Amino acid sequence: MRFNKLDLNLLVALDAMLTERSISRAAERLHISQSATSNALARLREYFNDDLLVQVGRKMELTPRAEALRDPVRDVLVRVDTTITAQPEFIASRSDREFRILVSDFTMAVLLPHALALAQRQGSTVRFQFLQQVEQPQRALERGEADLLVMPRDYCSPNHPIETVFRETFTCVVWQESRIAREGLTFERYAAAGHVVMQPPGTNQGSFEVWFMQRHGLSRRVEVSAYNFASATHLVVGTERVATVHTRLARQAQRALPIQLMPPPMQMPEMEQAMQWHKYRTTDPGIVWLRQLLKDAALEMDRAGGAVS
Repeated sequence: MRFNKLDLNLLVALDAMLTERSISRAAERLHISQSATSNALARLREYFNDDLLVQVGRKMELTPRAEALRDPVRDVLVRVDTTITAQPEFIASRSDREFRILVSDFTMAVLLPHALALAQRQGSTVRFQFLQQVEQPQRALERGEADLLVMPRDYCSPNHPIETVFRETFTCVVWQESRIAREGLTFERYAAAGHVVMQPPGTNQGSFEVWFMQRHGLSRRVEVSAYNFASATHLVVGTERVATVHTRLARQAQRALPIQLMPPPMQMPEMEQAMQWHKYRTTDPGIVWLRQLLKDAALEMDRAGGAVS
């Protein structure tokens, strides 16, 4: 099919090449030969009157024209895909669909066990792939690489729908034999202590509690950075350090670790843990089911003792 003299099949090849920045990897992704992919690139170069991909050293780089095309082309293909593949109904007990969800290890630990157990009781046959949070996670939605994001509402994109799943408070965790555990956690002791913080891998963006501290001008002496939330509770043991973590996660860790939980010496707002999906998939019956599953799982989490106040 052609539109404005462009073979629309070439858009799929263009998207693959702009994503992979490699003829061979694009060919593998498209399940066609490298010569066919090279031929598609030649036709695209002729149509756009631009090289699109140029060899720079050992790798290929996008031209400015290609960079400008990358997101619009992906947007068109996602819209077509959601329109064509959307089913009029979704029955979880008959589906082999795989949902790709970007989540933190905090969400994995406190919410998702309830979601999986609930899906099991419903007789669901769907599959779940939980993916690590990355920088600019909304790009994964826009490129069709994820079906759902679960993250603090403050970090969500304004370009796609958002719904709060649950709310979370924060707790300070210290070793139960530490001086702070014996004498109490004042603001002065908090400010003077060494801290363990979580720094998401592959991103310069900090966690919600780091964002809150920076936003309100609170300076801490960070002595240890970890790449997931759960490890922060372990890393204070045997030290005089403090970790400020999600209350639900802290309570889980307290069952197995010699730690003491203490309220932060300053007022911290609740975090809204939200889910976000692509605006084109709002009426997708599978995404509707998935969203409801997470909301129901949050209610079960609270009934099981996971509610915080």
